Amino acid sequence: MATLRHKAQVLQEYAVKHGYNTHYAFLADFSVFSGRKRFVCYDLERHRIISSGLVAHGQGPDFRAEKAVFSNVPGSRCSSPGKYRIGGKYSGRFGTAYKLYGLDSTNSKAFERFVVLHSYWAVPGEAQQQGICRSDGCPMLNPAYLATLEPYLDKASRPVLLWIYR
Repeated sequence: MATLRHKAQVLQEYAVKHGYNTHYAFLADFSVFSGRKRFVCYDLERHRIISSGLVAHGQGPDFRAEKAVFSNVPGSRCSSPGKYRIGGKYSGRFGTAYKLYGLDSTNSKAFERFVVLHSYWAVPGEAQQQGICRSDGCPMLNPAYLATLEPYLDKASRPVLLWIYR
């Protein structure tokens, strides 16, 4: 929990400095087992967790491996660590999705790689004993959970940040 608070504080300072949303942010700790809730909607003003959910990570070179493998290389099917600006909403192949723009050298090719925040029916709504499905590099959420996050994104006057880390 101390790590999450520290990451949220760093993200809040980054948001202030760069003109992003300073009220809400999303954080995803990919060092946590994929069957556990490791995606967090965080209130930066009140310094508290609003909600949490499961999030799939990229499958990388071996879809059976549980541990997230990171890469920024197009075609790697890996997740990319770093801070993202969450962009426009659209309806994609898997339903509701938001464009992601990598803000660090570790995720600078996210837009080019079509890495987006989206829902996917196979991401469970509750914690699991086994690991969950993998993506081609996108952070994927349960559709019902993403629906609870949409107001934070759609009503924000400034872009919301997402930080994927390990």
